[in-house]
Amino acid sequence: MVGGDAAVRVRGLVKRYGDLVAVDGIDFEARRGACLGILGPNGAGKTTTIEILEGLKRADAGEVEILGMRWDAHADEIRERIGVQLQSTELTEKLTVRETLRLFRSFYERRRELDEVLDLVGLGEKRDARIENLSGGQKQRLALGCALVNLPDVLFLDEPTTGLDPQARRKVWNVVDDIVAEGGTVLLTTHYMEEAERLAHDLLIVDHGRVVARGTPREILDSLGAESIIELVPAGGDRLDEAALAALPGVLEVRREGEAFVLSVTATQAAIGALFAHLDELEIELSDLHTHRPTLEDAFVEMTGHHLREE
Repeated sequence: MVGGDAAVRVRGLVKRYGDLVAVDGIDFEARRGACLGILGPNGAGKTTTIEILEGLKRADAGEVEILGMRWDAHADEIRERIGVQLQSTELTEKLTVRETLRLFRSFYERRRELDEVLDLVGLGEKRDARIENLSGGQKQRLALGCALVNLPDVLFLDEPTTGLDPQARRKVWNVVDDIVAEGGTVLLTTHYMEEAERLAHDLLIVDHGRVVARGTPREILDSLGAESIIELVPAGGDRLDEAALAALPGVLEVRREGEAFVLSVTATQAAIGALFAHLDELEIELSDLHTHRPTLEDAFVEMTGHHLREE
């Protein structure tokens, strides 16, 4: 993932809040013409990292370069060339959609046509509607539009599709695709694994302020070393032993999730055969069993010990 053609470079980034180390020595690069997805549970440090890159917070240590520039020396130049959509954006309720976009557009020398922005975010029919009359999803899309008015070379999106319906979410995905196709760079935080798999060329998995995995989605999935995942819910699961399951042929790893056992396996057929033989020996019946190919969610749980959307 690290290469010479980087739009964003981060080295040794640290941010503390008293005794809490929110960002603990993070290093990464975001390539030009690519989307970098940053995954992590609440409190992992991903939003703090993004806000430092956006110039909204100051780091306690480390270096940040945006398009070869630093915030302490080139703040105005950086602002001219980036777009930012925050997790939550408060807009003036009495302004219309068009007035809001025109206001944000006035801040920049390089400007996109307003009708183009309205079309990009699907708000053409709402151009004269006041902000107070928009739905939550429409406000979210308007915030994205405000981040696009200056044709940004680097676009920061912090949970951009939260609260959007599937159609609106796909429209945001298309915007990201278009920016990347034009050679732009997108840094995206998301709680949606399918969104990360769909959009991200490179991924960082962050936990407790540190990068615990990095690579392309394919590289991260391959790092599991699993051919498939078997999930089973036994009737009488208190008689199943995780160590015994882990010792079955073809089983790489076992974890417990409530009443379910989740097995990462390297040889699906052999593991399922051995599993059923083991259950027969213990006279345990199954309430549920299914298998699937490894997903980013599986990789995330293995690396962090919890699901992405857990509080």
